[in-house]
Formats: sequence, C-alpha cells, structure tokens
Amino acid sequence: MTRVLFLLAPGVHLLDFAGPAQVFSTAADLGLPYTQHHLGETTDIPTAQGIVLTAATDWPRSSPDDLIIVPGWRAPTLRGTGTFGAAALERLTAHHAAGGTVASVCAGADALGRAGLLDGRRCTTHHDVQDELAARHPRAIVVRDVLYVVDDRVVTSAGIASGIDLALHLVASAHGPAQAARVARAMVVYARRNGSDPQASVMLRHRDHLDDVVHRTQDALDARFSESLRLPELAAIAGTAERTLTRHFRRATGMTPLRYQQLLRVERAEHLIEQGSTHEAAARVVGFEDARMLRRLRARA
Repeated sequence: MTRVLFLLAPGVHLLDFAGPAQVFSTAADLGLPYTQHHLGETTDIPTAQGIVLTAATDWPRSSPDDLIIVPGWRAPTLRGTGTFGAAALERLTAHHAAGGTVASVCAGADALGRAGLLDGRRCTTHHDVQDELAARHPRAIVVRDVLYVVDDRVVTSAGIASGIDLALHLVASAHGPAQAARVARAMVVYARRNGSDPQASVMLRHRDHLDDVVHRTQDALDARFSESLRLPELAAIAGTAERTLTRHFRRATGMTPLRYQQLLRVERAEHLIEQGSTHEAAARVVGFEDARMLRRLRARA
C-alpha cells in the first residue's frame, strides 16, 4: 500500500491539491493500492478559494514506498508565502534521503527548494514564478514552460491543472501506462505525459480523444500488445465492424491499430534494452519473432 501524504500550506490552491488527490482516489477506486493523508502545521488550512480544509498535524511513520506531495499556494511572490517551519522541511529531506519520492505542484517547488531538494536538480514551477524560483535557489536547474520534470525522485510540476499530469505520470511509473490511462479515462481528462521528455508514452500520447470504440480497442492492445491480435478480434472487442474500427482508429490516433501495437512494442522493447536486455531478448518479450523487425521499426520511428 502506497500512502500519498499531502503537505498543505495556508492559502493552498484547491486544484493544486484536489487534482492529484482525485487521481490517486480514482486509482484506489480502480483497485490500485493508494491511501491518502492530509498534513499541515495547523489543523485548519484556509485555501486560496476560501474553503477551509482539515489536516492532521501528526505525521504517520512513512516508508520509501510512500509519496509526499506539496501542492502550491497563492503566491504573487514566493518570498513570504508557503511558510513551512523547519520541522516540515526536514520531513521532506528525510523522506527523500530514505529513498522516497517527493513531488510539488506550482509554488510547492519553493518548499522543496528550502528543503535543499532542488540543489543540482532539474525542476519547474508555474511560469509566473519561474524566475523567482531560480533566483531564490541558484543551485536549482529551472526548466521553463514544461508540465513537469522528474529528477532523482524529485518531481515538480508547473501549476494548477498540471498537478493532474504529474499524478498520472506517477501512477504510470508505478503501475504502467495502461493503469494511468484507465484513471484518466475514468476522470474524463486527456491523459498527457509531458515534461522533460515530452509526450514520451505512446499510450498516453494517443489517448487524447473521446472515441469509446477506439478506447476499447486501445485497452485490449495496451494489455495484450505482445500477442498477435488480428483486426477481426479487435473489431469484436470494440463491438463494431472491421472497416468502422479502422476508420475510427485512424481518425482518433492518425494510425492503424497494427501501427499502434507496433509502437507499443517498440517502446517497451526500448525500455528493456535500456535496462540491459539484448535486442534479441527484448524483441521476443514484446512479441516479435526476432530482432530484425524491432530494428526496422526503431529506425523508422
């Protein structure tokens, strides 16, 4: 079970907090092992939108499997806002030192900077305070105008709705992009995976549509991409005719179901190769008979 610990500052933006919270809540509803805890330095946390949240002040004992997220707060400037005390910042530092992941949304990056977690690391924040973040933390490498950045278990995102993208990325990293796509679909949002490696995931990149016929087909291909799935079988899964499926799939993704499956295979094979697998072994794991097809498709990509 992964505990998601939200550290809330006075003036927290509701969507900075609620976006990621909804992602992990939906993931739990779909059977993924997440629980949430809301923490603060006081029990009553006023939000930027006027609602008061209730937080616990006693931190649970965390493990490296847990995730700490610092949502952003109303910050015309970073200086003088989000005023966490030394104890809260030390919690962030200790959790990361123990092997855990620490994330932020929007101005929350400043708390990570004050905890020393941005030193020498790539990071981002809302475009309105990027320059100030760089000035306040000169050892940080601030990446501008991206949705989120991942660097050594420190994950920072741009702000407001980008917290949803950050949370979907974390779900994809822990449980695979198919599960993240399920969460995004349940939330009726476009599954995006932008950041330091923009639109890296084939699966998430081609889920930005609302065609249920194509979603059902992608669900099957995502889960069984290493199998030989013929067009008649995919059409039966989608509940439509073969020509209709091909037409819908091209319109929604710009490619055929076969091409989509090939891209899924190549992406998975590249991951295996990066982890030390040989081309031949990776090719067989993802469903190719040998490495020749894999090499041709990688060259085409």
